[in-house]
Amino acid sequence: MRRSICFCEPNAALAGDTSTWKFVYTTASHLPKGAKLRFDLESKGRPIDWQVPATSTKEKSNVIWGELPNGKTVSASQVQHPQNMTVSFEFTLPSELKPGDNFVIVMKDNASQKGVQRRRPFQLHIDAKGKGDYKESETFYLDVRGNHLKNLRIIAPSLVGRNKRFDVIVRFEDVFGNLTSNAPEGTLIDLSYQHLRENLSWKLFVPETGFIALPNLYFNEPGIYRIQLKNLKSKEQFFSPPIKCLPEGALSLYWGTLHGESERIDSAEHIETFLRHMRDDKALQFFATSSFDTEEETSNDVWKGIIQQVAEFNEEDRFVAMAGFQWQGEAKEEGVRQFIYSKDSKPIMRRKDTKNNSLKKIYKTNNPKELIAIPTFTMGKTTSYNFDDFNPEFERVVEIYNAWGSSECTAKEGNLRPIQGGKNGIAESAEGSIQKALNNGCRFGFVAGGFDDRGPYSGLFDSNQSQYTAGLTAILSKEHNRSSLFEALQNRSCYATTGERMILGLHIAGRSMGSELETKEKPGLEFNRHITGYCIGTRPLTEATLIRNGKVFRTLEIKDDMVEFEIDDMDQLGQIALEQKDERPAFVYYYLRVIQDDGHIAWSSPIWIDLTSRTAPIATGKKNKKKIKESD
Repeated sequence: MRRSICFCEPNAALAGDTSTWKFVYTTASHLPKGAKLRFDLESKGRPIDWQVPATSTKEKSNVIWGELPNGKTVSASQVQHPQNMTVSFEFTLPSELKPGDNFVIVMKDNASQKGVQRRRPFQLHIDAKGKGDYKESETFYLDVRGNHLKNLRIIAPSLVGRNKRFDVIVRFEDVFGNLTSNAPEGTLIDLSYQHLRENLSWKLFVPETGFIALPNLYFNEPGIYRIQLKNLKSKEQFFSPPIKCLPEGALSLYWGTLHGESERIDSAEHIETFLRHMRDDKALQFFATSSFDTEEETSNDVWKGIIQQVAEFNEEDRFVAMAGFQWQGEAKEEGVRQFIYSKDSKPIMRRKDTKNNSLKKIYKTNNPKELIAIPTFTMGKTTSYNFDDFNPEFERVVEIYNAWGSSECTAKEGNLRPIQGGKNGIAESAEGSIQKALNNGCRFGFVAGGFDDRGPYSGLFDSNQSQYTAGLTAILSKEHNRSSLFEALQNRSCYATTGERMILGLHIAGRSMGSELETKEKPGLEFNRHITGYCIGTRPLTEATLIRNGKVFRTLEIKDDMVEFEIDDMDQLGQIALEQKDERPAFVYYYLRVIQDDGHIAWSSPIWIDLTSRTAPIATGKKNKKKIKESD
């Protein structure tokens, strides 16, 4: 049986390039006058998608039309598909097409998508009777390749041990972050770093794969290092995020996202491609899925595919994948939770089911060692959570930031990335303030979320809602596996950034972030808290502050891209401690907040000190009556 032929001219495109594309369809059967052809770009019209052309031939660029064998043109009409939000173009034949005739679809001065894709499909649906009943379809395939080399991205661990070997991956990327080998012939890359030994001066070629692994690097002495790459042809220099070399036996630092979606790939429809994108393109070391619990968002079949792929991708010492989902309850009382399982093959808990229609029921029937619940976007008006029913067993960490804003405090209180939207957006709600919850005795570590366009976030991309960069979560863990990372989250051994891999540390009396201390165990803390910490930014720092009880306690001295400090807080603990409404002891908490010159922020998880024994009288009157100094 004779088959129709479909091919593209040209048959490959560079990501983001503008050109004239021709899609040639050679029919194998007779198509009479009035037959319809529907060309589907499979583009949602976003800036990263294939550009949607106009149909009017009066346009000088970015226009689509059809061409008959005799050279005459056929105008297209645009057809919108409300279910998948894509645009198609319909052509009605003004004359017949005989077997072997060509019908050419032309898109002039049209921009390709910004993400690489092998065999990118374009669908052509055929209705020979012209009644809108498209039973036949054909597919054009076009390869989208990386554009010209623009950036060298270095993927390296943030914390390493002295003389401990580690691997580095260098990604050769175009302006859109795609892997590419499209570089001028003879391009060489020089690799170096501080304290470089002469025999480690390497020259790298641009590989066909677009990336290269550099194994068995190590540092002899503790310190701060940055790997440097220099393009010897363009003279451009590129640096890795900071690498802190510590004495042996220290914890390792892993980067990832516990709540987030991709602008390029839908996680529900393409979970395998999505996880590979997060692992390889985003260079994350852990990731948790986060689809919403509704059947419309996550059907049983979709959930089954998610948990299968999570189990498949979970690989110790490479990429930790965790199954998670979002559950939305009533605003204020419950808000939105990101649930994450520590084990595979777990069910999705749907709010419409009687046994899962409240957080109290979920917490009662699950084990906190196997399930963690993360309150997210707590200051969003429609997603707020007032922390009145805060559960310290399950809610060990809280999302202080995602791409729609920070829930640290209100805009009036100095929030640098506030939640704000217009008529169709989401406003901030002070009830969900994380600082307010901390002051009221809630204890949790900080994590950050990424982009999200599902559930309550749907529609925000097309509104005037303030949108920021996707956040990152850093976890300090003994090992790079699921059980160790899960344990670290439960211990609040983590911190949050707005997307940059800043290295952060905070200690009080030798205990690290997320810790709880008490004066009964360490009586000296009542009179003096010895606080140490540091931050190494990816760019120069502009502000570093130590927060005590929700207020700026000390503004720290900065040296370019680094801050390192030792502080003795000698205020009487009884004079500054926050009293609690119940019988729990008064307490004080501290956390570190750092800002770079590009606006990126990092927050350490807090450290708490309980006043469990008192040798000095406590202040009378309102809690925290004593005025806290803003700086030295």
